Amino acid sequence: MKLLTKTTLYFLSAMLTLLGITGFYLFKQFSKGLDERSDKELLAGELEWVRYLESQAGQGTAFILRSKEISIFPTDAPPEDYPVISNAGDYTYESGVRIPYRQLSQVVSIEGLSYQLTIKKSQEQKTALIKSFTRIMMIVFAGLFLATILFNWVISRKLWRPFRQSLQKIRTADLQKMQTIHFEKTNTREFNELNASLNFMTGKIYDDFLSMKEFTEDAAHEMQTPIAVVQSKLEILLQDNNLTAEQVEAVMQAADALTRLSRLNQGLLFLARIQNNQYTADSLVDFEEITRKYLALFSELIKEKQIEIKTDITGKFKIQLHYLLADSMVSNLLGNAIRYNYPGGQLNVTITDTQFCISNTSQLDAIPKDKLFKRFSSTKNRDISSSGLGLAIVKKIAETNDLEISYRMENGIHLFTVSKNK
Repeated sequence: MKLLTKTTLYFLSAMLTLLGITGFYLFKQFSKGLDERSDKELLAGELEWVRYLESQAGQGTAFILRSKEISIFPTDAPPEDYPVISNAGDYTYESGVRIPYRQLSQVVSIEGLSYQLTIKKSQEQKTALIKSFTRIMMIVFAGLFLATILFNWVISRKLWRPFRQSLQKIRTADLQKMQTIHFEKTNTREFNELNASLNFMTGKIYDDFLSMKEFTEDAAHEMQTPIAVVQSKLEILLQDNNLTAEQVEAVMQAADALTRLSRLNQGLLFLARIQNNQYTADSLVDFEEITRKYLALFSELIKEKQIEIKTDITGKFKIQLHYLLADSMVSNLLGNAIRYNYPGGQLNVTITDTQFCISNTSQLDAIPKDKLFKRFSSTKNRDISSSGLGLAIVKKIAETNDLEISYRMENGIHLFTVSKNK
């Protein structure tokens, strides 16, 4: 759940509780006010009837009155000092509608004669007023609730905008371009502290990356000279006629290992240069021409393994790319398709306007996704002569030149596809 959603829910929960308490309090106060007004009217009505009874008592006759609202009759009960006002039961009009009422009851003494005085006042008006008040209060609270949600959403989006901007920069951060990332100051202290920490962190990450990259480049570059020296010494040693067969075999194995180390060194240098964007896309390369060139270069190996080549060219896959990168991408994919194919297998090349696809038969299992484009991935049955950098180089070329490379295996066919990003 988003932080904004959580804070909004907590705020609304507190607000609903507060509105409920406030609404209940207002309702009780409004009802109490109506009751007090009704009680005052009842007391005023009682006072008028007492005065009327006192004026009639001089005639020496007992007064009796019975109606739905007023009841006055003589009683033997002792007089009461204070009237009793209460909510009584309902009574029925002629229409059959039951309406609540408020009742005043008191035994009063008029010229030595006790009268039971009961006055009833309909609460129909109070009920209608309470319904109207409740309806208005619900509308006001609902409007206030919705307005609070809207204002809170608008204000929160504005307040959290710097955070979302910083988060978007982090999500789209590229290690190669991290020096260009800068988190700006805001009007919020907490976001300023966060952005300052992020600026420090990204700067430290980029400095560490530069140091590691420079070390890799320097190490790979410095290794070239001693590797070349050792290779030349081994070649001279192989020309010695006094070597035994075992010694020649040992020297040959050392030369093969050194050759692999040289290829590995060159591959690491090549990867570093790609990451440094040292190869600019300065020409429009045609993958069909490059593919035909490397098929010709690999022709002896293809004939030796009796691999059947099939091409399906229905378009021109032309992209803006440095020619060395295009050569490396095609040679690595074709080289793998030939190297890991079995004798008498097939190699298919499919070219359209938007895709370049190389597929081959193989007895090997599908390449695990977590090892597909990893450097030096220890996949099963990997050719010992391979540097382990081929697919990593292909992936890096695709990433730095707005291309997409995908892999899948269907019915024993390994298929690599290079596509133009839309």
